[in-house]
Amino acid sequence: MSTITKEVFAVPDLVVAAETRSQEPLRSCVLDAMETYLQQLGDQMPTNVYAMVMREVEVPLLQAMLRHCRGNQSRAATMLGINRGTLRKKLKDYGL
Repeated sequence: MSTITKEVFAVPDLVVAAETRSQEPLRSCVLDAMETYLQQLGDQMPTNVYAMVMREVEVPLLQAMLRHCRGNQSRAATMLGINRGTLRKKLKDYGL
């Protein structure tokens, strides 16, 4: 992950208090974060943005689902709409 990526996603303005963000649809939160990210880049040309965003979103998604399912991977996979093998691969890839 590039330094800019780490800085942008760690900016306190983007990590707004949970109670504020919880009222916004996920789509709005992603749009706000991406617009801020692109503004902060200025004239720099980003690369691999899709992979970066997927990684930034997928990890907390998997963590939240596993917590919700109390570690039951079969149940989490079903709720996510993926098969258990795919979930296990993703968990391994992300070191979760």
